[in-house]
This record gives sequence, structure tokens and C-alpha cells, in this order.
Amino acid sequence: MREGFRQSMAWLHTWSGLLVCWVLLLVFAGGTASYFKDEITFWMTPELHAGAREQVAPEVALQHAVAHLQEQEPQAERWFISLPSERSGAMRVGWISPPPKDGAKGAPRSRFKSETLDPASGRKMAAVRETRGGEFLYRLHFDLHYMPVIWARWIVSICAMFMLVAIVSGIITHKRIFKDFFTFRPGKGQRSWLDAHNATAVLALPFHLMITYTGLVTLMFMIMPWGVQTAYKDKGGESAFFEEVFPVGAGRIQPAGVPAPLAPLKPIVEQARQHWNGAPLATIVINNPGDANATIVVTRQKTRTLSYLQPGMIFNGTTGALTSAMGDDPSATAVTRGALYGLHMGHFADPWLRVLFFLCGLSGCVMVASGALLWAVKTRQKQAKALAQGARRTFGLRLVDALNIGAIAGLPIAFAAYFWANRLLPVGLPQRPQMEITWFFAAWAIAAVLAQIRPTMGMWRFQLSVGAAMFIGIPILNVFTTHSHLGVTLLQGRGPWQVAGFDITVLLLGIALAMVVRALNKREKKQAKAAAAGIKTEQGKLREAA
Repeated sequence: MREGFRQSMAWLHTWSGLLVCWVLLLVFAGGTASYFKDEITFWMTPELHAGAREQVAPEVALQHAVAHLQEQEPQAERWFISLPSERSGAMRVGWISPPPKDGAKGAPRSRFKSETLDPASGRKMAAVRETRGGEFLYRLHFDLHYMPVIWARWIVSICAMFMLVAIVSGIITHKRIFKDFFTFRPGKGQRSWLDAHNATAVLALPFHLMITYTGLVTLMFMIMPWGVQTAYKDKGGESAFFEEVFPVGAGRIQPAGVPAPLAPLKPIVEQARQHWNGAPLATIVINNPGDANATIVVTRQKTRTLSYLQPGMIFNGTTGALTSAMGDDPSATAVTRGALYGLHMGHFADPWLRVLFFLCGLSGCVMVASGALLWAVKTRQKQAKALAQGARRTFGLRLVDALNIGAIAGLPIAFAAYFWANRLLPVGLPQRPQMEITWFFAAWAIAAVLAQIRPTMGMWRFQLSVGAAMFIGIPILNVFTTHSHLGVTLLQGRGPWQVAGFDITVLLLGIALAMVVRALNKREKKQAKAAAAGIKTEQGKLREAA
């Protein structure tokens, strides 16, 4: 009975993983890169590298930002100021322009614009290239692209549920789960792929369980809305719940239409920092600037605490008096969700812990990829006799082979193409961020189409070689497109660890892909020698028989 149950779990493990493995690979890859999304964004804006080491007091940077906004956009409905942090030395300001007075049909109700400022001078950095940087990769792993967000999140949620089922059924299936971690037999075909799958799965098993479950928690209000719907049935529904629990529009009131000067921000900043025991500030939002009903909302940076909750304070925009504080005394439910959400996001982690999370994420990518390859190897072995007699691969096996090549070997090409596009596209190109993203998907689409046309071992070697060359070439590209490459950054002190760390990481990934290509070449030569030896042996037997 136990054997039957374990076999059923093995079947469940196989199919729950295989059916969504290619989407899961994209989710794992994008999520893994997101642990360093700020550093990726920094690398993709080389114009900011020169000023990365300049330390500017938050009060000074804020004063410069407000002066710039007062000069450039005094009539805006809202001002947004993102202060520099330890992971991002840039200061970004944004604003929402009022709707056009003519009320033209089809015109947007309000328009959001943003600029990057030099924190030390408050001047606009006009030469900074527009890019979504690491934010695109972060959004990609749960919003996908080219489809409505709600559809994408439902797809990712379903895939994450399949992943959770695959992990639990995999734990039940493996009798020697910890022994398998220390077992790897290279060059053994199916046995080697199974060993690789088991080792990478067990290596970061706690991480895989945590990241999958907490990923579902981040979307819990979408996939399990019934509790909220029941509790707030007579209070305005889900919208009332979100306004109460997540007050994103805190401090927003109708303008009075009476001009009034903005209160000095330095006392407000000092009071907020004192309230949070010296913690740095993240953003300042000014609603109705220059109006008697102006409000100032200050939020704290996500400090290295487990919870993802981000407290805020609301001040009167004309007097500077504190009107309310948010998040200082959250409920037990909010604390629990904040901790699970924070565990998934990893903002609490120091650089070395984020490196560990990054490595665990890579092991998850290898686990998903090796699982898909293992199914193909097992199926091919079952069809070995038919294939040896000249029969064609079944449609299912050919489709999986092609999808494996397009997803596993094509995805590194897409990531590398995104970084190459960042440096090769003209800085002033219209819709530049979207063009970088187009390069990502165009490169991946080309790889996927080529894989469908010719899903062979030669295509594996070709696409992995292209990915390796593109990753290894990124640091070289950095040398010729910016002065912030490894040697110069270390000598001149221009944000060395963010830039050099990125270059070293992509270089190591490229070398890893190159090593895989080398192993495939060795394997092919070995098989060719074995086949040649077999032919000679068969010819010798025929001569002896003659």
C-alpha cells in the first residue's frame, strides 16, 4: 500500500512539474535576478556611476528636490521624491500633472512624469538613459509581459501551486532524500540527470519551500478573496478593505484652491527620523503642493527587519504639524503577512545573505531545468528501440525537446540581450525602455523558433554557446561603453562593488555555460568513438563469419 502511494506521488511529481516547468523557469530566473534589482538598475545607468560615492545628507537632497519641483512643476497635483539609499545613489523625483483644461476627449486624466536629479546640486541629469533596469526583471517574475496583469498573476499563481505540489510530492517520493544530496554519478545518462535533479532540489529545499509558499502569500488576496469578501460585505467590499489595510492614498484630500507656502521640510525630516530611531527615509510624497490643503507623507526605508511593512507619517503641508502615523502598531495578522511577504522579498538581507539567496535561486533554476530534461531522457530511453530502427520521435517528445532548448538555452540569450540592448541602443531613443524589453523577447523568440525547427543536440550546443559568448562579452561591452568597468571603478572609487559585482557575476555565468558546452562536446566525441568502435567490432565479426 505504501509502495502504491509512493508511486502515485511519483506520477504526481512528474506531471505537476513538467506541465508548468517552462513558466516556472522564467519565474525562478526573474525572481533570482530580483535579489539584486537595484544593483542591476545601477549598472544599466552608467551615467550615475561617477556620483555614486558622493554622500549627501537627506535634508540637503530633499531641499534640492523641492526647489527643482517648485521651479519646474509648481502646478502639479502631487510630488514624489525618492531619496538616495545605500543600494541606489540616485535621487528620483516625479509628479502628476493636472488634466488638460480643454478636457479633450480621450486625453488622460492626469500624467505622471519623472526625472533623475543629482542629489548634491539638485540639477536634472539630462544624459541619464531611460531604462527599467532590474525593475523589469522583478515585474517579469510575477506580471510576465504583453498581457493583462491580472491574467499574468493568475498564471503565475497556478504555476506556483503546481510547484508546491511538485515539491511536497517529491519529498514523499524520495526514500533517500538526504543520501541523494551526496550522490552524483556523471556520465551515466538518466542516472546523472536524476542525481543532478535530486542534489539541486535537496541543496536548497528549505528555500524552495519558503519561496514558493510565500510567493502564494503575496497574491493571497487574489487567489483566496472569500474571507475579505465576507467580512467586508456590508462595508463596501474589497475596495474598502484595501483602503483600510493598505492606505496607499494616505493624506490625499481635495485642494482648497487657496495658495499657501509649503512648510519647511527639515523639521519634518528630523521629527520623522527621531520617531523611527534614526532610520533613513525612503520617499516623501507632497499632495496639493502650494495649496492650503497640502499634506506631506513620509515613509521609512525598509530596514533590515524581517517584516515588509513600511511605516509612514502624515504632516500638514502648511504648518508642518504631525496629523497621523501609520504602521507603528500593526495587528497580528498584518505582522504575520508582513513577515511572510518580507521573507519572500528578501529586503532584510545583507549583501552576503542576498548572495546566498541568489545561489539558491540558481539551484532552483537548475532543479526545474534538470527535471524537464530528465523526463525527456527517460522518454527517449523508452523509445530507444523504435528510434534505433529509424522511427521518428513522438510528437510529445519532440515538442518537449524543442521547448527545453528554447526555455533552458534560450533564456540566458534573452537576459544577455537585455543587457546588451541597454548599452547599444542610442541614449535618446524614444520609448527606449520598451525597446530594451523588446530585445529581450525578440532574442528569446528567435531561440524558441530555431529550437522548434531543429530540436537537436547541435542546437543545444549552438544556443548555449551563444548565451555563453554574450554573457562573457558583457564586461567587455562595459569597458567600451562606460568608464565604470572593474579596473576603473576600483581605482577611482566609482560605485565599485555594484558594477564590478555585476560584471563578475555575468562573467561566471558565461563561463558556466561554456563549461556545459564543453561537456556536451566531450560527450559527443565519446559517443562517436564508441559508435566507431562498435562498427569496427561488427565488421570484424562479419569478416570472421565470412
